[in-house]
Amino acid sequence: MAIVKKKIWPKYFELISSGKKRFELRLADFDVQEGDTLILEEWNPENKEYTGRTIEKKIGYILKFDLDSFGQEQEIKDKGIFIIQFEE
Repeated sequence: MAIVKKKIWPKYFELISSGKKRFELRLADFDVQEGDTLILEEWNPENKEYTGRTIEKKIGYILKFDLDSFGQEQEIKDKGIFIIQFEE
């Protein structure tokens, strides 16, 4: 199992820290697998420095797709997409 470290802006750090946000949307530019540990390091984009706060999460599921996986590339570019989280 790998450990993956990524920056996260304060707004999203707080949402994950509070338990409200239980997912992460990322560009698929790194290797990651179910069971790996994701360490999110809070990053202040204004002063371009880490704050020192981190959150560690075990990865339970990964959904990877490209913009045209469902034949809707142009619609996604025009309208965007939702990531919908279900409550427990």
